[in-house]
Amino acid sequence: MPEPLILPLDQPELEADLGGALMRRTVHPSGLRVLTEHMPGSRSATIGFWVGIGSRDEQAERGDAPGSLGSTHFLEHLLFKGTPTRNAYEIATSFDRIGAENNALTAKEYTCYYAKVRDVDLDGAVETLADMVTNSVIDEGEFETERGVILEELAMAADDLSDVANERFFEAVLGAHPLGRPIGGNPDTIRAARRDDVMAHYFAQYDPSTLVIAAAGAVDHDRLVDQVVAALNLAGGRWNTNENRAPKRRAVASVDETTVDGSAAGSSVDDSSAGSSSAFDQASIHLIERESEQINLMVGTSALRAGDPRRFAFGMMNSVLGGGMSSRLFQEIREKRGLAYTAYSFGASYSDGGVFGIYAGTMPEKAGQVLELAREELQKVAADGITEDERDRALGQIAGSSALALEDSDTRMGRLARAELGNGELFTLDTSLARFDAVTSDDIRKIAAFVAAGEQSVVAVGDVSRSAFANTAGVR
Repeated sequence: MPEPLILPLDQPELEADLGGALMRRTVHPSGLRVLTEHMPGSRSATIGFWVGIGSRDEQAERGDAPGSLGSTHFLEHLLFKGTPTRNAYEIATSFDRIGAENNALTAKEYTCYYAKVRDVDLDGAVETLADMVTNSVIDEGEFETERGVILEELAMAADDLSDVANERFFEAVLGAHPLGRPIGGNPDTIRAARRDDVMAHYFAQYDPSTLVIAAAGAVDHDRLVDQVVAALNLAGGRWNTNENRAPKRRAVASVDETTVDGSAAGSSVDDSSAGSSSAFDQASIHLIERESEQINLMVGTSALRAGDPRRFAFGMMNSVLGGGMSSRLFQEIREKRGLAYTAYSFGASYSDGGVFGIYAGTMPEKAGQVLELAREELQKVAADGITEDERDRALGQIAGSSALALEDSDTRMGRLARAELGNGELFTLDTSLARFDAVTSDDIRKIAAFVAAGEQSVVAVGDVSRSAFANTAGVR
């Protein structure tokens, strides 16, 4: 079976053929890492400045020590607002005048600032992004303006009840762990945020050792390395590349270490528990009363951390259970009974834990029935496994969607960065598909049993007073 490409932190130069596209990687003595994938025939490129710092790395307030909750997302906004050589308008026009697709994103374990441009415009995009990431002035006036913008962003999310359900679901499953916190903070933390605290977070967390530059498409690796190193030296201070630093990569828990809920990530599953309804009967129920024509319903549990070898079986199980229009959840809940417009399952994995969930949007009176059907379909897979036809269909779905995604330089750029920031393993399409192809129906049954045996959390957002949850404690 083909092995993934390993990305050792102590190897200064590395190159590999990724199915006809040349991947190169440079680890600079400053800790900076630059990865590129040259796509023959491409006339554009996507470049991302990735910082291995996410919302989970923020500190809560402790005694007299101020916290930094919400600072990572605050910085995502502020780095577009000006440097000593560019104001916010000039940053915006530098991208608009070349027709760039540019934006930024904050996640639980990283932050990314990126642009997709024509090949002839790549140098200019790199220059602007480097200036933004290394030289933000975090102007006090802009800080207050962005406070208002972020509060509006949070208000917009609060009006989207599926977003509310998703945030509450992660909180319910992951609890007090930093992964359970909302990525963007909440109105209270944003109102309480102080410019000095956000600046301290910026200066403490952003430096060459946490920075990964990833680019895919029409890109010249050596030229990009030279340009980025020059930009960092121009920034000076903590960005000086003449100072040697060890590159930082988040530690990934091994299979036999504990997950965020305290259970062993590699613990075995007693198959006799498959088919039992006890896990759902003992679920923690979280109800949020909102005026709505639908209940946004989510149910699930903690699951696999990133790098767990069972993740390929998990992916196949997720595809069969709720990964498309032919999935069991979609067929049983929507097609056969018309109980919901949308029904699917999903998973999210992080360095030391993860979640599995099922979502459906349904009328309040039908929420109890939908929850029961979701429980039954998961338990059927846990007890009886899947058919060979379902296995083949899941494999085809994963293979097709993966291949189509890799036609895009955005996906290839993200693949490079996440491998570098994660466990240092880069999977090509063929390597990944070989792992999926090796998954047996019994592997899928076992991972479903593992998930079904977990402590379940149910989140319902909407007019819960008209639902089966009406007499359940915990409505708020």
